[in-house]
Amino acid sequence: MPHVEIKYSDDLDIDTNKVFDLVEFIINSQDASAGVCKSRAYPCSQYKYPHVLIIVSLLTKPHRDQEFTNTLSEKIAKEVKKEFKQSLYFSLNIEYSTANYTTNVHLVEGDKLQSMEDNPIS
Repeated sequence: MPHVEIKYSDDLDIDTNKVFDLVEFIINSQDASAGVCKSRAYPCSQYKYPHVLIIVSLLTKPHRDQEFTNTLSEKIAKEVKKEFKQSLYFSLNIEYSTANYTTNVHLVEGDKLQSMEDNPIS
């Protein structure tokens, strides 16, 4: 279950939900075992220069080697940049979990947890 964080100057015209869906789609196109991307955005009202930082956090797995990371980084950067209609400083970081990271699902009886199938990319 990857995480995606978008930190950006609030002068940018950005549809963060569209970027979330796009990044999730690209990750799962490269690695079908990835699953849902828990995503959040942090607009900043005090900044210097228009900019965005996208951080993608993934579990460490044998097939996620440097070639995988380079390809994923190139695809995410290329597709996300298409969503911006203004000049900005762009940063992207793909990071991997340590051996002590734990992730799982907590389900409450009678409650439904949203999945990727509930929100297909158009």
